[in-house]
Amino acid sequence: MTRRNEATEQEWSRYSQRFATTLRSVRERAGLSQEEVAYRSGLTRYTYQKYEKGESRPGHPANPTLRTLIAMAQVLAVSVEELIPDAPPDLRAR
Repeated sequence: MTRRNEATEQEWSRYSQRFATTLRSVRERAGLSQEEVAYRSGLTRYTYQKYEKGESRPGHPANPTLRTLIAMAQVLAVSVEELIPDAPPDLRAR
């Protein structure tokens, strides 16, 4: 992996952590458990827990599909924009 790709991956990892923090905060504000959000979103509890940890798979930053983002936003009664942190990293450098 080149230095540029490593830097991009590190930025994506940090961005993913911000997403995780936002997701957890919105869920807690909605008064729902991880299991409730997962079930209502059509996800396994394990998958949802990974998103709240900022991961998609162990060691890989979260990268939920658009369908998953929409489902979670609907369950949490927020807009997709509220789940996605501001200032995403520049991914064009891939």
